[in-house]
Amino acid sequence: MTAMRRALEFLFTRALRSRLGVALVIAVLVFGVIGVARLASGPLGPADGLSSRPSRPITTVDPKAGDDGVLATEAPPSPVTPVGARTPEQTADRFTAAWLGRPGMTAEEWHAGLRPLSTPTLTEKLAGAEPAGVPAEKVTGPSTVRAGTETFVEVLLPLDNGRLRLELVMADGGWLVDVLDWERQ
Repeated sequence: MTAMRRALEFLFTRALRSRLGVALVIAVLVFGVIGVARLASGPLGPADGLSSRPSRPITTVDPKAGDDGVLATEAPPSPVTPVGARTPEQTADRFTAAWLGRPGMTAEEWHAGLRPLSTPTLTEKLAGAEPAGVPAEKVTGPSTVRAGTETFVEVLLPLDNGRLRLELVMADGGWLVDVLDWERQ
């Protein structure tokens, strides 16, 4: 009995009076309460758990609104050109010819050639540009038109050392270039 008495004295006089002993007793009590609660509640099924879980998937788009995916199943609408106005291809060809310019052209002449074919936004962006900074000299093939909507198209033009990408919008009754992008090849 002396061994049992010594163990109890050690437990109450030293072990339980230290921080480690108190933390150990609290951990045993917590795990004991959790274990008893699990035994009393019975087995849990795979469907048990969150009680506020929806029975159907949550949709954020009206299913009757149509397909909003990246891949379109139908062809985009053809661009609409008013009677007597230039087509997107004609506008892109004229803009490209004006953008490429000619030798000895002044900056004022160059900007004057681009202005009627550009939106005010693009004209403003090109304000500090010079015709000498154009990285190409000639068109090397036919233009490719990608219709986006009835009032927006993208035109790709192969040039001697790259590709010119123009975004055209319908504005003021005609097609105007809104974005100019150069891709070197």
